[in-house]
Amino acid sequence: MAGVSLEIVVRSTEIDVNGHVNNAKYLEYLEWGREEWYERAGLDYDAFGALGIRTVTVNVNINYRKECRQGDRLTVTTAAERAGRTSYVLKQEIVNRAGERCADALVTCVTMDAASRTSRPLPDALRALFPARP
Repeated sequence: MAGVSLEIVVRSTEIDVNGHVNNAKYLEYLEWGREEWYERAGLDYDAFGALGIRTVTVNVNINYRKECRQGDRLTVTTAAERAGRTSYVLKQEIVNRAGERCADALVTCVTMDAASRTSRPLPDALRALFPARP
């Protein structure tokens, strides 16, 4: 699946004492982008429930590149990077209206069995969203 974009506007409640978006809010923006990616792929919470799985984020490797301020219009882009047996990586970027990259991240998630709460192989519906391994 091609990358999915989500447009957001920075709100006053997302600003810290330095007058820019707090670093923790960038993680929230990325989460919103991942939720949009799942939904557009037809894998919302109900679909995961029907598959008997949940996903959990186990690692976020983020680079903060440019500050964002109140009123900025941002685009959060999420794309499938690679998939393993039970985990997968999503590549995400936050870009401002001027096209400047404000942050980028590689986010690793693990698929877990909803009942046993242990990792399990990616279901075919999720694996199909990722490029084939060489």
